[in-house]
Order: sequence, then C-alpha cells, then structure tokens
Amino acid sequence: MARLADYFLVVAFAPGKRGSGDGQGQILQRFPEKDWEDNPFPQGIELFCQPSGWQLFSERHPPTFFIAVLTDINSERHYCACFTFWEPVESAQNRLRNEEEEEEVAAAALIQPAQLFAPKSLVLVSRLDHADVFRNCLGLIYTIYVDGLSTSLETVIGNLLTCTIPITGGTQPGTEDEGARTISLGAGDRQVIQTPITDSLPVSNCSVALLFRQLGITNVLCLFCAALTEHKILFLSSSYQRLADACRGLLALMFPLKYSFTYVPILPAQLLEVLSTPTPFIIGVSSAFQSETQELLDVIVADLDGGTVTVPECIHISLLPEPLLHQTRGALSMVLDPELEIADLAFPPSTISASSLKMQDKEIRAVFLRLFAQLLQGYRWCLHIIRIHPEPVIRFHKAAFLGQRGLVEDDFLPKVLEGMAFAGFVTERGPPYRTADLFDELVANEAKRMQADEGSRARVLRHIKELAEQLYKNENPYPAVTMHKVQKPAEGCHLRLHQRPFPRLDEGTIQWIVDQATAKLQMAPPAVKAEKKCMVPSGPPLGAVTERNGVVLANSARRLEVVRNCITYVFEGKMLEAKKLLPAVLRAMKSRAARQCLTQELNLHVQQNRAVLDHQQFDFIVRMMNCCLQDCSATDEHGIAAALLPLVTAFCRKLSPGITQFAYSCVQEHLVWTNIQFWEAMFYCDVQNHIRALYLEGAEENGAQKGGEDGPQKEKSALEIAAEQCCYWPTFSREKQQELIQKEESTVFSQAIHYANRMSYLLLPLDTSKSRLLRGSGLADVESVSNSFITNSIAGSVADSYDTESGFEEAESSDVANYVVRFINRFVDKVCTESGVTNEHLKGLHVMIPDIVQMHIETLDAVHRESKRLPPIQKPKLLRPSLLIGEESVMDGLRVYLMPDGREEAAGGNMGGPALLPAEGAVFLTTYRIIFKGTPTDPLVGEQVVVRSFPIASLTKEEKIAVQAQVDQFIQEGCAQLQLRSCTFQLLRIAFDEEVASESAEIFRKHLSKLRYPQHVSDSFAFTAGQLTKQAVPAKAKEKNPSLRTISRILVKNAKKTIGRQYVTRKKYTPPPWEQRGTQQPFPEDQEDEISVSEEVERSTLTPSTTIRPSDKMTMSHLVERACCRDYQRLGLGTLSSSLTRSKNEPFRISTVNRMYAVCRSYPGLLIVPQSIQDNTIQRISRCYRQNRFPVVCWRSSRTKAVLLRSGGLHGKGVAGLFKSQNAPATGPSQADSTSLEQEKYLQAVINSMPHYAEAGGRNTLSGFTSAQMSSSDSSEKRQPKLGSLMKQVMGGKDEGPGTVSRGGKWGSIRASGRMSSYALNMDVGSRLAGKELLGAQPNGSPSEASFLRQHRALLYIIGDKSQLKGVKPDPLQHWEVVPIEVFEARQVKTSFKKLMKACVPGNPTAEPGVTFLRSLEESEWLVQIHKILQISVLVVELLDTGSSVLVSLEEGWDITTQVVSLVQLLSDPYYRTMEGFRLLVEKEWLSFGHRFSHRGAQTLASQSSGFTPIFIQFLDCVHQIHAQFPLEFEFSQYYLKFLSYHAVSARFRTFLLDSDYERLELGLLYEEKGERKGSPQLFRSVWDYMDRLNKKTPVFFNYMYAPEDGEVLRPYSNISNLKVWDYYTQETLSEGPSYDWELIQGQVEPSEEAGQQDTAAPQSRRKVIWPCYDNCSRWEPDAISRLLEELQNLEMELGQVPERWKEMWDKVKAFQRSEAQSDSSSRVVASSLLMAASLPHQRRSLGVCLRESGVSSTINLSLDSDASSTSTPSSGKQGGRRSTSTLYSQFQTAESENRSYEGTLYKKGAFMKPWKPRWFVLDKTKHQLRYYDSRLDTECKGVIDLAEVESITPGTPTMGAPKMVDEKAFFDLKTTKRVYNFCAQDVHLAQQWIDRIQSCLSDA
Repeated sequence: MARLADYFLVVAFAPGKRGSGDGQGQILQRFPEKDWEDNPFPQGIELFCQPSGWQLFSERHPPTFFIAVLTDINSERHYCACFTFWEPVESAQNRLRNEEEEEEVAAAALIQPAQLFAPKSLVLVSRLDHADVFRNCLGLIYTIYVDGLSTSLETVIGNLLTCTIPITGGTQPGTEDEGARTISLGAGDRQVIQTPITDSLPVSNCSVALLFRQLGITNVLCLFCAALTEHKILFLSSSYQRLADACRGLLALMFPLKYSFTYVPILPAQLLEVLSTPTPFIIGVSSAFQSETQELLDVIVADLDGGTVTVPECIHISLLPEPLLHQTRGALSMVLDPELEIADLAFPPSTISASSLKMQDKEIRAVFLRLFAQLLQGYRWCLHIIRIHPEPVIRFHKAAFLGQRGLVEDDFLPKVLEGMAFAGFVTERGPPYRTADLFDELVANEAKRMQADEGSRARVLRHIKELAEQLYKNENPYPAVTMHKVQKPAEGCHLRLHQRPFPRLDEGTIQWIVDQATAKLQMAPPAVKAEKKCMVPSGPPLGAVTERNGVVLANSARRLEVVRNCITYVFEGKMLEAKKLLPAVLRAMKSRAARQCLTQELNLHVQQNRAVLDHQQFDFIVRMMNCCLQDCSATDEHGIAAALLPLVTAFCRKLSPGITQFAYSCVQEHLVWTNIQFWEAMFYCDVQNHIRALYLEGAEENGAQKGGEDGPQKEKSALEIAAEQCCYWPTFSREKQQELIQKEESTVFSQAIHYANRMSYLLLPLDTSKSRLLRGSGLADVESVSNSFITNSIAGSVADSYDTESGFEEAESSDVANYVVRFINRFVDKVCTESGVTNEHLKGLHVMIPDIVQMHIETLDAVHRESKRLPPIQKPKLLRPSLLIGEESVMDGLRVYLMPDGREEAAGGNMGGPALLPAEGAVFLTTYRIIFKGTPTDPLVGEQVVVRSFPIASLTKEEKIAVQAQVDQFIQEGCAQLQLRSCTFQLLRIAFDEEVASESAEIFRKHLSKLRYPQHVSDSFAFTAGQLTKQAVPAKAKEKNPSLRTISRILVKNAKKTIGRQYVTRKKYTPPPWEQRGTQQPFPEDQEDEISVSEEVERSTLTPSTTIRPSDKMTMSHLVERACCRDYQRLGLGTLSSSLTRSKNEPFRISTVNRMYAVCRSYPGLLIVPQSIQDNTIQRISRCYRQNRFPVVCWRSSRTKAVLLRSGGLHGKGVAGLFKSQNAPATGPSQADSTSLEQEKYLQAVINSMPHYAEAGGRNTLSGFTSAQMSSSDSSEKRQPKLGSLMKQVMGGKDEGPGTVSRGGKWGSIRASGRMSSYALNMDVGSRLAGKELLGAQPNGSPSEASFLRQHRALLYIIGDKSQLKGVKPDPLQHWEVVPIEVFEARQVKTSFKKLMKACVPGNPTAEPGVTFLRSLEESEWLVQIHKILQISVLVVELLDTGSSVLVSLEEGWDITTQVVSLVQLLSDPYYRTMEGFRLLVEKEWLSFGHRFSHRGAQTLASQSSGFTPIFIQFLDCVHQIHAQFPLEFEFSQYYLKFLSYHAVSARFRTFLLDSDYERLELGLLYEEKGERKGSPQLFRSVWDYMDRLNKKTPVFFNYMYAPEDGEVLRPYSNISNLKVWDYYTQETLSEGPSYDWELIQGQVEPSEEAGQQDTAAPQSRRKVIWPCYDNCSRWEPDAISRLLEELQNLEMELGQVPERWKEMWDKVKAFQRSEAQSDSSSRVVASSLLMAASLPHQRRSLGVCLRESGVSSTINLSLDSDASSTSTPSSGKQGGRRSTSTLYSQFQTAESENRSYEGTLYKKGAFMKPWKPRWFVLDKTKHQLRYYDSRLDTECKGVIDLAEVESITPGTPTMGAPKMVDEKAFFDLKTTKRVYNFCAQDVHLAQQWIDRIQSCLSDA
C-alpha cells in the first residue's frame, strides 16, 4: 500500500525583490509540516506552480490544472498536481501610491486603478501518477471553498493525506478490498482508483495518441529514435498539460527501456539555463519562451502546437534498422489512419470501426512494444551472470548480440545498447528470478509468431489489437466507473466579484487526523502482498537469425568441408594435401561459418589443454588463425577471437629441449587483443561458465531428484541455475550463504589471475626488446584518442589512474612491460569491482601482475632466441630439369621465385584458372638453356610443376629490377631480382631466395653473359655440345687461358683497323653526291654494320689462293650438291654441262665465277647469270652493287618464263647513273661509265632471255602476251588485285588507304590520294601498270609517245629503295622500269620487335591487360611491317605472273630483299609450300645467299652491340599469315614454322649460325654433315635432319588439310585487319617449357601415360583438366586424325604387326579417299580437300573425320568413345573400338580390287622435265577413273586421272627419253582439261586396246 498524497501545499503570490517587475511564489501552508521519513519534502515547488513566472493579472482566469514532475536526488519522480485559481489583491504599493497622489490629482479619484488578481495554487505532491484522482481531489477542495459547502476543508485535506491505496492491482475488485480501491474524502464524494495491474507497464491514458495526433508518424518516430540514442529533446506548447502529456507519451513509447536522463515535462522560466546542459534531456517549455530556445544548436525542438520537429544541422539521428523501420511505419499508419487502406476502393464500407482515443493510444503502444520485442529478440542469451549470491550480478555481451543479429554496422542499435537506458534495462530485467510482464512474454513466446506475421497486414493488426487489449486492461482494470461521484463547482464561479480569499487552514486539526491514521497503520499488521516471482523465460536463441543483408553463402557447406579436411590433413601430416587446400581455406575465412568451423575443428585436436605440433603443422595452424582473426573486427562480435583464445595457448611447438613456442606469440598483430571490452566480455563469459559448473557439480552431488523433472532435456543454462539459486537463497542457513558467497568470490578471483596471464601472453611481443607498435587504436580505451602507438595509448589512458606497485619500472624492457602492466591493472580493477572481489584480493592481484609480466618476458626471450635459430620453413625440394644429350649443367639450381610478368593467364588472370605464378623453385644454367623449374606458391594449384626455359642464345636483355611491393609472403625484401627477356617470347622474372648469397647471383649473371656472347660462333652450343664438357663454361673465370683471349682481342682490333682503312679507300672510290643521298650514312649503328669483322673485306684482298685450299674439282662437286643447285636444276635454269649446243638454247647458265667466293663473299659458289654474260664482266659489274651483290636469277616462272632476280642496292653507279638527267654531276672517271654500260648490258641480257621479248621482235611491248591469255589468267586467279593500284599502294607512302575489298574475293581498286602527285614517277609507273591514261603530269614532254608507251608493261621491273633512286628520271627507251618504294631498315625492325616483345610479355602486371596489349601491339608497328613486306611480295608476284621479270634490289640485299624474294617464291610456286621445298627455299635464299644470321642474332661478342634483329622471324611470321589465309596450300603445319623460328635463335643446331656459305666453309661446316654424322647419331648438327627424323616418327609438322590446287599462285590479303598476331608470341606451356626440344617433352609424357593405363580397369574418371597456359593443349587434346593414326598404331602393335609409318598410312587414306570422291560425282566437291567440312583457319581438324565407304555413302563415325580411346588397354578395347577401326583398316587394301575393269602396264611420261616410267594402270568404270600404281602389287595409288576431265585421245609421237625398241604407233596421248598425258604401250595391239577401252568408258558416261 502507498499514500495517495504525501504533501498538500497552498502557494501564493509574493512580491519579488524591489525593482524586478515579477513576483515570486511563497508557500503559505504545508501539511504535514514534518517531512515523512521515507519521503523528504521536494524543494522548489513554488517555481513549478507558475512555470511562466508569478505575475499579477488584470483579469480573472478560470482555474487551471496541470501536473509537473520533479525528480529528486535518488532519481525518484514526484508528481506535483497544481490547481491554480486567481484572487484579487490589494497590494500595499497601490495603497501608498494612492495616498500620495490624492491631493495632486483631483481627477484621479474618478479613475480607480484597475484591480489586479494574483494566482494561488493548491498543490498535491505524490509519488504516484494518478492524474484524474488528483484533479478530482483538488477540484473538490476548490469546490468546497468556492461554493462554501458545509464540509470542513481540514477534514477533507486530512483524509486526503492519510488515504492509502494499493500500488498495483491484481484481481478484479472483490468485496473484501473494495474499500481499498474506492476512496472518499468525507465530502459525500466517492472515487474508484484504477491502479494498474502491473506497475512495470507505464500508464499513458491518451497521451501517446495525442502526441501522434499533434506531430504525425514520421516526426514521432524521429523523436523516439532521438530519445533512445540520447539526444536532447525540447517540447514547446502554450499548454502545460499538453507538454506533460507529450513527455509522458514519449516515455511510454520507450517501454521497456526507462529514460534515465534529465526529465522535466514543464520547465519553469527561472530555470531556462538548464537547456544548455551537456547531458541529454526531455524537457517541455512554454512556447512563450520560444525565442530563447532559438540559439540552442544541439537540441531537437518539437513544436506541439505547430506540429513540427526541427532537427539542427549538426545532429544526425540514427533511425531504426530496415526492415523494422518500414514495418513500424506501416503498422502505425494502419492504426492511426484505417481509412488509408480503403481510400481507393470503389465501394468503401459504410462504417469504419475507428478505435476510441484511449484504445488507439494502446494500439500505438502495442506497435512499439512489438518493435522492441523484435529489436531485443534473444537478448537473454547474451546475458552473462557473474555472481548469483548475495545478489545476481549480470553483464550484457553487446558485441555477441550485435554480431548474431548481423547489425554490427548498423547505426541505431549499437547506440541504444551503449546507452544508459539499456544499462538500466539489463539491471532491471537481467535477473533470472523476478516478476515477469507483458514484454517478457512477448520476447519469450511470440518471436516465432511475429516472424510469421511479417508478410500479412491483417495478422499484424490482429496481434496489435490483442496487445492493445492487454495494455488497456492493465490501465483500466475496473469497468465500474459509474461509482464516481465528485462535486464540481457551479459554472462561472471564478467570476464572482466578492469571493473571499482562500481561508487559512487549521494546522492542528489536519495534523491530528494524520497522526491518528499513522498510529492506526502501525498497529495494523503489515499487508504483505506476495510478489509473484518466477523464472524469466529466455525465448528462442539467436542462432536462427541469419546475417541481415542475406549474405548466406550457398556453398558454405562445401567450404566447411574444405576447412575440416585441411585441418585433418595438417594433423595427419599430409602436408602436400593441406598445402593444396590452404588457399581455399584462407579464402573461406571471409565467411563467419568457416571461422567458427575452424575454431571447433581445432578444439577437437587439443588434448588436456595442449597440442604439440611439428614446425610445418605449427606454421599452417598459425596461418589459419591469423587469417581467421584478420577478418574479425576488434569487438569480436561473432566470438571467433574468444574461441581462439584458449587455442592460442594450447598449440605449441618444441624449439629446443625445455623451450616451447606457443601459437599466441604468432597471432598478436590483431586489434582485438587491445580492446578492453573484448577482454571484459571474455572474462565474464568464462566466469559464468565456472560459476555454472560450480552449481552443477553441487546439483549432481545432491542427487538426480531435481534433474528428474526435466527428464532428458538439454543442460540448464547459467540463467536457469541462477534463477533456481535465487529461489532457494532465503531458505539457506547463514553459514551456507557465506560459503556460497566465498566460493563464487574465489572463482572470480582465480579467473582474474588466469586472465592477467592470458593478457600478458597476447600483449607482450615476442621480441620484447622492440617496443613494438600495436596497430589500430592500440591498447587505448575510449578515453584515449591517441592512435597507434602502444606507448601513447596505454600510457595515455592508464598512467593517471594507476601506478604499478612494484619497483618494476627499472627493468630493461620497462617501456613495454609498464604499459602492459597498467593495461592489465586497469582491466582487473574494473572487472573485480564489478564482480565483487574483496579488497584484499584485489590488492594481492595488483602485486602479482608485474611479476606475471616479468616472468613472461623472460620466457619470451628464450623463445625469441630459439625461434631465430629455427631453420627456415621447409622449402620445396629442388626439381632437376631433364637435359638434352650434350647439354651440360653450368650452374646448379639457385633457389628463386618466378614472379608474374604481366601475362595474366599464368597468374589466374581474366580467364580464371589457377595462379601458377608466383612459383618457387630454382633457376639452372646449362650450356644451352636457362631453366626455371619449381612449383606454384599458391598451393591451391597443387603439385603442378612449372617450367619456363629458353635458349641462352635467345636472351635479348638481362637487367636487375627494383623490388616490387612484397608480392608474396615468402619473398624477403632486399633479395636480388633479375629480369631475363628472350626473343622466344619468354621472360624469367626471378627473385633470388634469401638463402642465395648475392655473390652467387652475380656469378650467375657473369656466366650467363659469357655463354650468351661467346668469343666466336664456334664456342656456341651447336659446336661445343657434348665435346668439351668441362671447358664449356669453367667454374672460375680465372682458369681460362688469358693469352688466348688477349690474342683474339688484338686480332679483332687489327681487323677493324684494316677494314676501317679499306672503308676509307672505298669512300674515295665512290662518287660523293651519291654517298650523301644514301640511307646508310647518318646511322652510326649501320656504319658499324659495315665494319663488322666477319662480313666484308675488300674484294681485291680475296684471291683464290688465300681462301680455299682443296682443289677446285673437289669444291665443285660439293657445290653441286648444295641446295641452290638442286633447285636450279628443278627450275630448268641451266646445268653445269659445258656442251655448247645446250648452252646456246638455254637463256641462262650456271656460272662458277664465285666458286672461290672471290667475287662476292656472301653469295653462294654457283650463280645463275644470263648465257651471254662472261665471267670477267661479272667481276666488273659486281663493283656497282653494295657488298658486290650483283643481280642473279633465283627463280623462274614455269608458265610465263619470267625470272626473279635479287641483288644488293646500288653504289650510285649503274642504272641509277643511267637514269640521271643530263645536268647531273658527272659520275667520276671513265671507268665508271664503262661499268655502267656493262651493267646495262647485263640487264638487257636478262630481258633478252625472256621468251616474250624474243617473240615481240625486241620491241618493248607485251604483245606476245596476248590479251586472251591475260583475261583467262585473270579470271582463273583467286584474288587478283588490280596491278596498278597495287603498285601505287606499295609505293604511295604510309597512310595510303587500303581500298575496298569486293565480295568476289578480288581486291578493289585503290584510289590514289592527292598526296601522291608529288611522286610523278610513281604515278607514272603505277598508271602504266594499270593501263590507264594519266592526265596532268607528263614527265617526258611528248604526250603521244608517253601515252603510247604507257599502254604496255615493262619487261623488267627493278624494285629499289626510294631514297637511293632520288633524282632518277625514267628513260622511255629502256625496257626496264624502276619501282621506288619505301622500306624500313633493320634498326626499325629491331625496335619494333622490342616493342612487340614488351606487348606480348609485358614484364609488369598491368591494370587492364587486354587494352594494354592491343595498345602496345599497335605502337610496336610490327603488323605494319608485316603488311608492308606482304604488300611488296604480292606486287612482285603479280608482276611475275603477268610475264615481267623483277629484280629486287633493296638495302644490302640480305635482309628485306631475302624476305621479299623468299615470299614471292613461296606464293608463286607450290613446290616451296611442301616441307622439302620450304627447306630448299630457306637453304637457298637465306643460307646460301648470305643472310647474316650471326650478326642479326647478335650471336657473338662482336655483334653484341648491334642487338637482336629478327629478320628471319619476321619472314616466318609472314609465312604464318599466308598459312592462316590458305590453310589447304601448305604441306607443313603452323607448328613447323614455330619450331623453325625457335631454333633459328636457339643455337642448338648449326644451321642458322654463320653469316654466309664462305664462313661456313672456313669453319669446315659446309660439307661436313654427311661424313660426320656417323660418329654420334644423336647430335644433330642440322635442324633439317632433325626435323626429317621427327617427321618420320610423328605427324607433328604435317598439315592434314594439305590439298593443293595445281600451280596456284597465292595472293594473300595484307591489310592489317587481315593479319593475326602469331600465337607463337603469346602462348606458353608452363607444364614442360617450350615444346620445341622434342626429346625433353617426350621424356616427360610417357611415364604419366603408363601410369594412366594401369588404372583403366577401375571406374575412375579419365578426365584431365587442361589449363590454356599450363598444358600443351595440342597434345592433350589432339585432332582426330592424329588420334586415329595413334589408334591404328596401337591396334597394329596389339595384332603383333610391325606398325606402319604414319605417312604411308596417311597417303593410303588420301589415295583411297580421292578415288572414292572421284567415283561418286555427287561428292566431287570433297575431293579438293579431305576435310573441307571444318573451319579452315585451324591448323588441324578436331573431332571426327568423314571417310566414305566404298559404294555406299554412309559415313563411318570414328567415335572417340572411351572403349576405342588411344589410351585403352587391350582388355577394355576389344569389342567396340576394334570394329570400326579395323573395317577402316581393311578398306585400304581391298577397296580398289573390286572395281578393276581393265588393267595392265603402260609407260607414262612424267610431268615437266621428268623421265618416262612404267606404271601399272587400272581402268575403273565404276568410279570412272584411270588410276596408276608403281607395280601390280602396290596398294597405294600414285595418281588418278578423272575420265570426266578427258577431252580427247590421240595417237602420240615418241619424245626425249622414251622407251627404245617400241613401235611409234604404240604411243598415244590423253588430253585432259589440266594437261596432256603421254603414254606408251608394249606394242601397237595393246595400245589400241587401251584406246578402245577408254573410249568406251567415255561414251558410256
């Protein structure tokens, strides 16, 4: 029971201090006059009675009533009900003034001063909040006074002060306590007091609903959030009651939190300065003072009258987290605005049941109650109970709560949890044993329902209504309001004029009544109302709540499995497996589940608090822990650090006997350890567990009778135990109570010691000598803002508060130790005072802590010392590379890391795939290669081996590079890093391991440069392989014979001097004007070209006697064997026979003038020259050309008989001289003129040798070449560009438009751009070629003649360098024409190639690899050069094809000339597109004609400075471009080109080593190969022999799509858009290194295949994952044909046959397929190529071959199913695979025998220049073809004549070489559309029979 009213006061107006206009309040009377003991009288009430100030008014106001709230020092609220009425005053001042003024102003008597009224207040002070009762009671007293009722005021007031009421209601009012609920003050009145059922629920009446009505939903929500997050809130209104209601409403909304800051619903004017207080508040102020609130900058002002809320700019209000905010708004609008739902309905319901205001108020509160239940759902699971006795001490684990709710990042909830209100909430609602209320039930039981209701508005509303019902009932438990009976004053009574003042009350009477009542109360037994305490239910745990933003990873189960497996592997010692999984585990650590899983798994491996690991296991575990912790925040909201804390002191490794290193010394770098809140939460959690254990043990001892009730339910939580204990506590004896208190206290104390130890473990660094920096906020708490230094933070925040008590500061590591001691002290103080540890214990702790820290520092010193001695982490075993035969190791493996180099595939990159780089392994140096071999550092990639190597000879740049930011945790800073770049498009970017001494790295570099640039070519690998093993590269540089080196140096110097001298003489020798025009002069690098030793010695110094010792005859026989000679014979360009008859009809002869290399050192010994030119003339002519490289014929077209010539550029004499105009300066002495004439004769002789010239009777027209022929050849070509436009394109500068390509495959004409008019000459030549009239420029003056000439083409075009031909004017009388073109020089090729290498292998990883690559590719201009070369070549091909001869005379005649000449032959002659032909072409044009391989490849020390210039690789790139456009025309594959291009620079073979045949001869290489090879069969000196041998074994060089068309001339597109970047530049195979050293790869593959074969019986997957940059795709996924050939071979082995060579097999298939296709006219299209079906640009076909069976056109599908796969074992492959393959196999033998209509032997004349040979002919009517074989038994068809193409059969005549002794009539000719076949039968009869049979076949058709 409680008093209804504590005090009653009468407060009246009293005048203020003199001079202040206002008065002040004065308490006239107060009852009782003595303070109650339990409730002292509150001071300052008089201020609150008139909050706006005590003033006099000139008129009466009606009485007012409001309740002010005062809060006392114990934060108890006192409700002051003020009832104010006004009384007239007769103030003393007025009286005085009147008396003085009477005599002065007579008139004043007429004007009486207005009467003034003073306020008087009746005030009731109570601790209960019953507003209506107070209003009624004070109203009753006023009524008695105003209406003069008979009742005595003293009695009423006495009764009021002695009235007691129950604080809380419970049951409905029954008879027995009805009197207690109904009160009467003895004036015939009667009131029922509605005491709330539970006092914990606030009473709001209608205040909440009114608040929403005044401010609206958004504003109130804003205020609500502001109040919860502790902002200052100020209400303004002109009504005091409204202010009180608004404040009360806001507080009611905050339930179950209680507002604990300043709360003044009505603030008096005198106290307005309270508003500038720094603490939060909720205050109401009369709007009269609005202006004074304006300057408050941090206060949220709510104007109730205006309905606005003003939030200052500087304030940010955190709103509720979504989706709660949205749901709350929705629910509120449903309650407040039910019409909103139906506003859009067409037929709205007629009535809407709107709730009454009181009910609406409860509904709103229900919404907020639900909101809190959702916000704080599961809060009880985060309570830590740290003491139970003597009373519960409870702490809330905020971080865990936020973490589990996924709201750590949220703005609102963390602030609420930090707030005072929530702290009060925990104190009030934390205890497990207390009375429960509506909120507790809601949290515990309704959570599921609320989650389920979320979607449905109707169900939410139903729930709100239910809750509102309960809230309403709580406030109004008694519906019997009718019993109220309170007198009220008459209307308008306050206006009565003669109202007597309020009487003075008799204190004695009232005091007597009060005393009587108190005496009676003391007599009566105390009415103890039994509190209904119970165990508070906890509700569902939080675990079910997912992360807020829905980041629940779908594959988390798989991740957890990976984490578990990895840990299992670590503990089982399977380190390789663990290493594979580790990166996946580290990535998985991003997810919370995986981190928790890790801690659980690690826990399983700890036995008895200790797990000793070996070093590698320790390393793994520590890495996982660190990764796990680095993703945790410092608050450790998910408890990961908490779970790891016991583990870091459990896992350890033995460093040496007696010294153990624990994991904690390796995981200290995390913020969480420096967060004091984390340690507190951890401490409380552990204490709770121990206290729970304490009572559980007790319970077990007592027996199971209590547990029996629960049955098999789960263990009790700490809170449940605490509740039980609280329940039993009163029943325990005093001793038992003391014992429990002591037990608990010592538990807490022991934990405090434990934690002091733990904290010292994690805070003291391993190396205590360094006062290390702790990252982040350091050990500071909120108080210290200084950041990262441990020194600042701990010292700053702790130094002031504590002083360590031992004299420990003097210790040597005092700084760190001190701070740690202080940090721990501070922690211990805080937790011990909170958990009630006794003072003695606390002091003891403070003494212990410094000793604990000191001890720990000492153990750490030993650990630190030992850990330094620890061998570095077990590095992977060095893998030794396999070497070639003859390859010797120079330096053994140096341990290095191979770094990523910008090619993103290997590093994971945009393709995805594993990060193969960085890899750790070793770099090896051998006599041939630099090899890196190792394994990726990213263990996810597993046991893959990474190999990257390149030949030393291909090294183009070696540089030290700056260390990048630490790329990998393994790579130490300060290690040397090298970058080695090779022209095989490889880059080794290596960082030496710290164990490699810097000297070793330097020695490595020295050896490398010595091997890269040997003194002489003969020291390179191709020569030294397998010979001088030890001397190849000596281990120490000193051993080398110094005298030799010096001698060679002197030799080189002298040579350079002499050459310099010769060079000078040559300068005199040539006319100066030309020299200045020449391109070479300005470039020093090219001058050096001129002076290099090996290259050019003046012709006169070479006499036969000095050069070659063996006899001429011997030399000749060798020379004839050379490649060029074989080719000349094939082309019919003359033989060496000196019979005059032959030589007269042949236009060309083979000259031996250079057999001693006397005329031109860089030419071959035998040369083709015109028949009419004598050898001595040649010697003279040669002087006009650079390097004496005079024009020689290198190819002749078999169709047009036009010839292709090559030479060096002119020296300024000769043709150029001839063309100069008359006024040009004279060309020197007369000798020069004679040479020029001879030169002219020479060119004329070339022209004379052409058949068209002869036919045309010497006129320079092309009349012999009839227009008909022109048109036919034109139409037959595949891509015929207009010649003139082509010529213009080649000559017309860089930016010439590429023109339009028409659909028909021809090139569109290319318009000349205006710029070209500057080259009058060019235009002329171009237009003449195009056969067009050129308007405007007519250089020769005479238009008619010029236009006449322009109709014809010249017979000889000289392609020359524009810069050489400046000033040259065309001479109309000559038969040749000069085509000046711009070409790039060698140095441009060099720089372009450098840029190309940088583009393909950048060296540094870039941000956008794709974009960067394309940009750098364009900047390199490599494709522009390719385009230019192809363009010139196609022009030359066109010219030759139209019957004109061409002389290519560019630069020295050995770079671009060679490229162009070779490409022209390749395009014009199908023979060079075979393997044999291509070899011949390279040997002839590149090797024999002296391309300077050594010089351009910088192969020796001498050529080092000139740098690497890849002229030959550029040529191969051009061939690749053509190959890509005409895949059916080449017998060799793209791989063949890559192979050549690799070995052209590898120096493995001698083929591409020296600069000319002369040099090869000098070294004795030219003719050695045949003789020497017998000695060591494995060492191939020549790349060609090696390739031949390889080709016999495997079809790797063969192009299956090879299906040439007879005699086709190729015309590739050369536009840049048609060019592709060669994949040779970009692809790599990291599994085995470059695939061009075939032996190395073969060695690697076989074992793995064998291993594979044993497993086939098992049902495991045969799949292999192939990574583009790692595996050799072409081998792992071969094309179908290779697969089938391999399969056939396997089958043959299985059947015990000797396997057939693949080539023979292939030829059979081709022949068979050709015959098939031709017999079946429908499939004639197929004949052109075996595999036209698949897309042409691919180098080989993949997946399936279409082979037609005989007779039937069904397709055999050579399935690649598992049974028939090439790897299958005999057992598995018997049925399915055998059938199809064997039928295919049998067809090759039997198919033809079925369709032989007639057969026999005939002699057949071979094609052009071939002899007659007997062949076995088969006439096949079925297939309509004539096939021929070498012999009757031969199964392989050698050729097929399709009878459909036969035009006629005529009797023939014997020709040269025909069989003798045969009748002339036995000859007959078969003419087809393609050619004429000459046959000869054994006799006339047989011949006739053959003719008849063929005729009958033709007629049948």
